[in-house]
Amino acid sequence: MSGESTVRRLSETADMAGHVPTKAPNLFKRTPTPQTMRILYIDIDSLRPDHLGSYGYHRNTSPNIDALAARGVRFTNCYVPDAPCLPSRTALAAGRFGIHTGVVNHGGVAAEPFISGPERGFQSPLGQTSWMRCLRNAGLKTAAISPFGERHSAWHWYANFNEIYNSGKGGSETADEVAPIALGWLDRNAQNDNWFLHLNVWDPHTPYRTPASFGNPFENDPLPAWLSDEVRQEHWNGCGPHSAREVNGFGSSDYEKDLARRFPRQPSEMRSMDEVRAMFDGYDTGVRFADELVGQLIQKLSDAGVLDDTAIIISSDHGENLGELNIYGDHQTADGITTRVPLIIIWPRVTDGQGGRVDASLLYQFDMAATAIELLGGTVPARWDGQSFASSLREGREGGRESLVVSQNAWSCQRSVRFEDYICIRSYHDGYHAFPEIMLFDLKNDPHEQHDLAPQRPDLVARAMQLLDEWTTRMMRSATHGQDPMWTVINEGGPLHTRGQLPAYLERLRATDRAQWADKLAAAHPSEC
Repeated sequence: MSGESTVRRLSETADMAGHVPTKAPNLFKRTPTPQTMRILYIDIDSLRPDHLGSYGYHRNTSPNIDALAARGVRFTNCYVPDAPCLPSRTALAAGRFGIHTGVVNHGGVAAEPFISGPERGFQSPLGQTSWMRCLRNAGLKTAAISPFGERHSAWHWYANFNEIYNSGKGGSETADEVAPIALGWLDRNAQNDNWFLHLNVWDPHTPYRTPASFGNPFENDPLPAWLSDEVRQEHWNGCGPHSAREVNGFGSSDYEKDLARRFPRQPSEMRSMDEVRAMFDGYDTGVRFADELVGQLIQKLSDAGVLDDTAIIISSDHGENLGELNIYGDHQTADGITTRVPLIIIWPRVTDGQGGRVDASLLYQFDMAATAIELLGGTVPARWDGQSFASSLREGREGGRESLVVSQNAWSCQRSVRFEDYICIRSYHDGYHAFPEIMLFDLKNDPHEQHDLAPQRPDLVARAMQLLDEWTTRMMRSATHGQDPMWTVINEGGPLHTRGQLPAYLERLRATDRAQWADKLAAAHPSEC
């Protein structure tokens, strides 16, 4: 679907009941931008910041992104409020937590936004207050190049885009397939005034599928040192979907066997460090392939003469665990790896003179959306949970939040508190990983979450649980629905991606010398056996 949307005058068109309103509502109350603004938002799926050179990675995965980071401001503590894909992008579009939108899962009731009810007016609350609605109110034409809405049946995500281009493969497309659409759009629109383009790139997402012709730029580069053979062996003896012995799922489906056949860059189990290398090389090559497209986009803007007048934002919908918590190539937790995303902002006349500045403020990703609205002269909707940091960005100083609460409900049910150097993870459903109910990690000294401090630091755990309780109470007091959607997920039988999988997985664990884990999971989930 593409082409600029039009709103028919209601004075000329009967509504669904046959009534003709006497006065058409003013659907878009435009407040002209103070000066011409173009915004390119590059959304690279599953991109974890610590695999970018500008965030300290030792491999040369991202020369074009790194060049942009050198021109703008790089945020090191930006987190999505709800992970993974569908909850994350819904939160960004709505400017609200999943506990408020209703979207926290990938299936079931909690994969759909809450119904507005009888108080719904001519337009839904999302139609009135989405991020794209606010940008259109500020005078921008909005466009999306992404298959995301179709991939997840997330039709609400399309709200208030003028143009939508579906790249057509449901997230299986590679950057070279997206490039002609994106570059063609810029050919037609780059020199126009006041536009916003959301571009979705998928290459780091499993299965790793960069074309073989691209080769392996990292075959001679060292691996991240933390994932040693000793760590791999410990994981091999563990359990859980996408763990070392079941990298592509639960280890026994025809779909998983087909993945291993079709995608040679995608290992199916971690039998040795050769497979660990294949995982890191496959992911990092996907990042580098996406980075090539970033370079083409920047060149296109430069050729059009508008690069210096274009705001560029780079981020992701979530990170990707590459062995952390014994999860290989997936995004199943509310930990510091899955929920942290890169955020690089270049904004003409705002970040000028701040090239290369690093901002360590604790931020939610939808705080970036609120900031964009304010920088354009708009007003952040009162119902938003996102908060603008426009003032601190202009002044070149840090100005984030004291703590964050992040959630996951598609593979496990977890809420976590990010504060100071720590993340404290509470599991309500362990996703069949046999996690302790509460884990605590020092992300400064233990970024790969190998040492659970919860037993040794009850003081920090108590503080985190108090912050979580206060957040939950505050969120439910301002909620439009009385049911926390996380509990909807649990009452339905658990997260979508684990639902119904336990009986067969217990058999597999017992058949592969891991009966102790089967017994532990069976005891923890008696109703799911």
